[in-house]
Amino acid sequence: MNRSLLNKLFVFTTVTAAGICCAVLLFMMAVITAKGLRALDFEFLFTASRDFGAAGGIFYQIVGSLLLVVFAALICFPLALGTAIFKSEYLKNGHMQRLCAVLVYGLNGVPSVIFGVFGLIFFVNVLGTRISWFVGSIILAIMILPTVVLAAFHSINSIPQSYRESASALGLGKWQVIVKVLLPQGIAGSITGLFLGLARAVGETAPIMFIATAFSGVGIPGSFFEPVTALPTHILALTHQAINQQALQNAWGASLVLISLVTIFSTLGLWSRMKLKTMSLR
Repeated sequence: MNRSLLNKLFVFTTVTAAGICCAVLLFMMAVITAKGLRALDFEFLFTASRDFGAAGGIFYQIVGSLLLVVFAALICFPLALGTAIFKSEYLKNGHMQRLCAVLVYGLNGVPSVIFGVFGLIFFVNVLGTRISWFVGSIILAIMILPTVVLAAFHSINSIPQSYRESASALGLGKWQVIVKVLLPQGIAGSITGLFLGLARAVGETAPIMFIATAFSGVGIPGSFFEPVTALPTHILALTHQAINQQALQNAWGASLVLISLVTIFSTLGLWSRMKLKTMSLR
């Protein structure tokens, strides 16, 4: 078999693989969009659910999901940025660098249900917080922490060493170099990682199902230690009523809204990277 034929075979294989992946994604999106649009209207988006979700809308589910991920972002981002700066600028020992990388990648590989079990045992059972949306935000923040740390670290670490040396030559201290040079240049990748992490977190069910959410009967929480209802757990509850056509229709509508939120966060991640990268180069 000659080299040209091997090259064509390789190209055909890669194009086929990419085509299959895109086709599966487009098929899923088309089905969810086609079925979900039948349920979407003003009442569905802005009214509360009734009869365990079989009737009514998903307003409180949308609010609950956004509340969980917004506070997860507020908790996660400073920790991730600080970890990335420490790993890039202060942790110079090779063995410690590798150990830190192993720990971060190891945390990234933990199944999401394990985070939920940890939150249930530590926060709910040991600390006695009861079912709390704030605990759910903490668990989601821990879950997406490796994604944001790695994105921030690679963004900061990719800044040329000459930037650091030039800033130091001008008399800037270590912290001034970080604040005035590294953060403005590396913040784009950090925020991109945050939005990608949130795109994952908003669709998670297992980490929040037993520690942060109730399936029905709750509205907007009045304190940090009250449950919320969220889109992923709401969809799970509706699938248990699949013999009810209205509940199934609401499940498709909620799924479309959830997919839309994931798409929005992913798009914001791409947009923020392009926008902030352009601003940092000015």
